[in-house]
Amino acid sequence: MQPPSLHQTNCCYRLKFPQAQKNAAAVVTTTTQAKRDDGASMVRPALACCKLYISEARNAGALRAIERAAAGLRPAAVLVNAFADDDYNRVGYTLVSPLAGDVAASPPPLHRAAFRVVAAALEAVDFGAHAGAHPRLGVVDHVAFHPLAGARLEDVAALTRAVAADIGDKLQVPTYLYGAAHKDGRTLASIRRQLGYFTPTSPGGEQWRGAPDAWPSSPLPVAPDAGPGTPSRSKGVVVVGATAWVDNYNVPVRTADVGAARRIARAVSERGGGLASVQAMGLAHGDGAAEVACNLLDPAAVGAEQVQERVRRLAAEMGVGVGEGYFTDFSQEKVVELYLQQAAQAEASQQ
Repeated sequence: MQPPSLHQTNCCYRLKFPQAQKNAAAVVTTTTQAKRDDGASMVRPALACCKLYISEARNAGALRAIERAAAGLRPAAVLVNAFADDDYNRVGYTLVSPLAGDVAASPPPLHRAAFRVVAAALEAVDFGAHAGAHPRLGVVDHVAFHPLAGARLEDVAALTRAVAADIGDKLQVPTYLYGAAHKDGRTLASIRRQLGYFTPTSPGGEQWRGAPDAWPSSPLPVAPDAGPGTPSRSKGVVVVGATAWVDNYNVPVRTADVGAARRIARAVSERGGGLASVQAMGLAHGDGAAEVACNLLDPAAVGAEQVQERVRRLAAEMGVGVGEGYFTDFSQEKVVELYLQQAAQAEASQQ
């Protein structure tokens, strides 16, 4: 099933999968205590989520293969959201699962599910043939792990390092760590800048097409944390990290001038002297339109409303209108709710 293009809406798309098989892995029982409405205690698993950003949104066959891989471990790991964008030619998947205690002894479900999705994407998508209006470094451009209910960032970081090692070594893709998973806490933005992520590869400066000409003839400018030192043109590289929750919020800008969107993005971002904990890019987004795509690194402190208003004000100063912004994923609370609902449904179907 191919996710619809949802970049013109304010909602996310939740996939529905076939009934889980009887022999699916059991849900891990690392737990915290919660209260039911009637005051009684109930057990709630300590959860983590994995967001995988794949450089493909137009090839229905490739997406079906990836989604089959994601569905294979239900109810132990559940895919609660997919968000596809045709103009960016990019899809984001959100997997949720309880954490296991010892990732070295037996990979927990989220480890196995994330690895399966990455392997399926690398098999189904050719990075050398990919083109889109969003920057990317590989077939699997970015994998982000976040702690959810009852989980600790350090536990998620250990899981992240184990997944990254498997991706690099078993799938032979240069793999980079960031955030709590990296020994020095390197940021996602810094490693992307070092790898040339923000530089378009098309003559017009608005599209990213294929792999850089230097791949695989030249070593990468930064040594990967796992995998080979040179990337293949068909797979590219993967960046994998662990951080607290990040909201992705994009604001449409009604102009064909991508340069104007980039100036707005610069002024909105913390790096450009704008809003704290906000990263932003100005990108082409459809014919005669652009948008400011933002990462909200601390959404409790600086949220979507503040970003929307700052973009609106800056655009107005240029004589440009803006549209209503949209999230590309559900909130943390909704992600947890969807996981619990779908895991319970999948377990009930096995009775």
